Amino acid sequence: MKMGTTTSGADEAARQSPVRRLLMARGESVAAHAGMAVASVLLGVLALSAWWTLHTHRASVKQARLDQIRMAAKMLSQSAESMLAADDPSSLRRVVADTALSYGLTDCRVALPDGGVVADATGGKIGVLRLPEEWPLGKPIEHAETEQDQSIVITMPLEVVGRGGAVLEVEGEISIPFWAAWEVQAGLGGIGVMGLGAMLVVYRMMRRRLRGLGAIKDALHYVADGRRDVGLLQVSEAFGPEAAAWNTLLREHESLVSRRSLENAAEALAARSTGGGELAAACDALWQGLIVLDASARVTYANGAACVLLAARKEQIVGGVLAQVLNDAKACETLANVATGKNRVRTSVEVQREGERPGEKTILRLSTRPMRRADGSAAIVVIEDVTQQRVADESRNAFVAQATHELRTPLTNIRLYVETLVDEGDANPQVRARCLNVISQEARRLERIVGDMLSVSEMEAGAMVLRQDDVRLEEIIEQLRVEFDAQAKDKDLGLVFDLPPKYPVLRGDRDKLVLALHNLLGNALKYTPSGGTVTVRVAGDATVATIDVVDTGIGIKAEEHELIFERFYRAKDGRIEAITGSGLGLALAREIARLHGGDITLKSEMNKGSTFTLSVPIVASVAHTGEGRQAA
Repeated sequence: MKMGTTTSGADEAARQSPVRRLLMARGESVAAHAGMAVASVLLGVLALSAWWTLHTHRASVKQARLDQIRMAAKMLSQSAESMLAADDPSSLRRVVADTALSYGLTDCRVALPDGGVVADATGGKIGVLRLPEEWPLGKPIEHAETEQDQSIVITMPLEVVGRGGAVLEVEGEISIPFWAAWEVQAGLGGIGVMGLGAMLVVYRMMRRRLRGLGAIKDALHYVADGRRDVGLLQVSEAFGPEAAAWNTLLREHESLVSRRSLENAAEALAARSTGGGELAAACDALWQGLIVLDASARVTYANGAACVLLAARKEQIVGGVLAQVLNDAKACETLANVATGKNRVRTSVEVQREGERPGEKTILRLSTRPMRRADGSAAIVVIEDVTQQRVADESRNAFVAQATHELRTPLTNIRLYVETLVDEGDANPQVRARCLNVISQEARRLERIVGDMLSVSEMEAGAMVLRQDDVRLEEIIEQLRVEFDAQAKDKDLGLVFDLPPKYPVLRGDRDKLVLALHNLLGNALKYTPSGGTVTVRVAGDATVATIDVVDTGIGIKAEEHELIFERFYRAKDGRIEAITGSGLGLALAREIARLHGGDITLKSEMNKGSTFTLSVPIVASVAHTGEGRQAA
């Protein structure tokens, strides 16, 4: 590959190559995109300001007009009462007409309770020329305001001393022209025009400075597409010092690549002359399988790990083809394409093989990439056992699905009981109390599920820590009693608390201890059939506090006593398939106990029940004790 060495050479390439000319033309993309973004933001801000100014002005003008009409109605009502009491309807008519004219009212009149109009702004609706001595009060009239599309109607009662009641009706327009604040809009438009003009000037100034960076950016896109021609990637040095520095880097890179190729060739020759003994020993020490394929897809080298993973001897692998030990035609074809040069990119395939035990599966991932060799194409294959990774992925996916189901159930219950509370709560206090109780329980259930998920994340990251403080066991036990009493009654289970007269005060993380005990007691209630009994027993001495959760449930097989403390594991018992669970509760509980320096142990017999014992050491410096209670 030849590379340009002078500025004139780069310019000549730009003049002769269409791709080169396109690269130079697109050098302004950085400044153009930035200018368009800033212009869009400026126009958006100006449009929003214009709308807000117009909206605020119209609202203030409308409010001022409403206040003017209300003030006119109030003043006219006071004058009308005095003039009606003085039996002076003619003066009242003049005042009504003058007020309507002065305040731009569309209608204004004073009427008696029977509907007779005493005074009217236009004079055409007057039906009572002389006032009677007195008139009945009629139907009581209240002060009212009715706002319509473009007007407001105000009705005010009048009290005439010695005669009776009357009513004043005032109607006025409140329509406001849409462009009432056109001066402000014009000013904002002028500001926008000046701002865009200033931006255009700045853009013109920045364009020349940024064209070099834009051209370099476009050159990098060609590199990402796999093009390595130095003549194509160089940019015109007329774009500035950045372009000159970029061209220098390209030339230095080309020189380094050539030098590295020569060094690799020398190392290959040296390795062949020495036999590669140390390299072969190092490859055999790898824990990953390593295989080298030649141009005909035959195995020329295999390390010890590859033989173990493929369950074959080295003499069976070396010199043959992978199809002899790998029963997957598609995977063998994919690897052969890379080795023969048909595919020059890195490729990974996964193969499932039968394990040593019946029903056991092993998943191998074979990653291959081409090798550069002077005597032809070749490929290197790295073999990894990803069985545990796939099992963990499946367990995690199952946990996500189960957690989604468990989150949906309390959310559905909360929604249903909220609807019941809205519909029947005000009329029935018992229904309201029951709904609030269920909503509270389901909310706590949601909180526990989310807490379990967060704790799993902490466990996987190794970031679970304790917030040390004094922990009173009597408060924790009382909290458990309140939370699980209703659940035990609903399932017809006996929930018994066998408590000592005095409790030790622990030093630890109260919230995490509550979570551990909550999981133990929740599991006991969940897997104990109706009619059974669950007992919580607290005991201990000066060094260790123990809490036993004893149930008369279905029991756990002896071979699963340790497995159930693993994350995502659930006992293989057909009776629990219909019972929801994430397989995390016991794992979290044991992790919390061990963080406190204690542990959780299990004693269980099938169909007789289980006993989970949580032991936590007592810090000697904490000597304060609390009073306990015997309850059942």
